[in-house]
Amino acid sequence: MKTNIAANRVQKQKTLKSSINCSGVGLHSGDNVIMTLNPAEPGTGIVFRRTDVAGKGAVIPATWEYAVESPLCTMLVKDDVKIGTIEHLMSALSGFGIDNCYIDINACEVPVMDGSSSPFVFLIECALAL
Repeated sequence: MKTNIAANRVQKQKTLKSSINCSGVGLHSGDNVIMTLNPAEPGTGIVFRRTDVAGKGAVIPATWEYAVESPLCTMLVKDDVKIGTIEHLMSALSGFGIDNCYIDINACEVPVMDGSSSPFVFLIECALAL
């Protein structure tokens, strides 16, 4: 009888050691954005929480079920609540193997920063070092 060794392995999950925040401007909206990356428990996943919106729709897991077609950015939508321009932040989280994180944000999109994932890499490095 063959056993599937990969199926028997426990998959390690990773989160941040501490919370860290940043502020910037939304690329498409021009809104001033405050965003905080927070540690999360195993099994949480990457979850956006709109702090400027009340109700359950303000919590949007970063999963394919909530991804919608958008010509200018990667966007998540749940009910009438949107989070856009998430691609550089998601790339940085993935690069560090972060699979559990709460992202509190007070606007409809992630701040553009310098237009790359570099500022988010710096934030994550700081939150992992503390």
